[in-house]
Amino acid sequence: MTPADQAREAARICALAPVVPVLVIERADDAAPLARALVAGGLPALEVTLRTPVALEAIRAMAEVAGGVVGAGTLLTPADVKAAKAAGARFGVSPGATDRLLAACEDEGLPLLPGAATATEVMALLERGYTVQKFFPAEASGGAAALSAIGAPIPQVRFCPTGGIGPKNVGDYLSLGNVLCVGGSWVAPKDRVAAADWTGIETLARAAAALPRRLRR
Repeated sequence: MTPADQAREAARICALAPVVPVLVIERADDAAPLARALVAGGLPALEVTLRTPVALEAIRAMAEVAGGVVGAGTLLTPADVKAAKAAGARFGVSPGATDRLLAACEDEGLPLLPGAATATEVMALLERGYTVQKFFPAEASGGAAALSAIGAPIPQVRFCPTGGIGPKNVGDYLSLGNVLCVGGSWVAPKDRVAAADWTGIETLARAAAALPRRLRR
């Protein structure tokens, strides 16, 4: 899968909803009902971070939920890429990008949102063909103002910013012409997941799905 092919598929996934939930799953049994709640609320693209022992099991469970498009986050190594693809992930997300990681995603046919935080990193990925990227860590890297500034000289690249984004600042990002969607964890708070409050999570998802955004075609 070429970087251009990956970028097209990543753009399609990012266009599904304004917010991609970033999920840290502690209990495998929570995966399917959590996915159903988020999808029912209008957020079909789901990023399961590979930060817990049950993450791959969670991806397998979420991959079976109708209407969901599950991806794997925190991809760091080629082994992560292979494991995520085998578990049923349909896209990947990484905090940064290395040649080995990019090559693994190309070889495995896994669309990737590669992470970048500076103009140089954005340009390096663009040079390889990645026109859809993750801006991370968004707030720590200057926030919406920094991403807007990067977009001025590099309008070819569109982003899914992630990191420090929540209800108070999400509109700042979604108003940018170079932002397709944002990644955030506020739609699935740990306390609500622990309490199995799927109705409450669906309500949060509906509010996030209704957020206005400016999509540059």
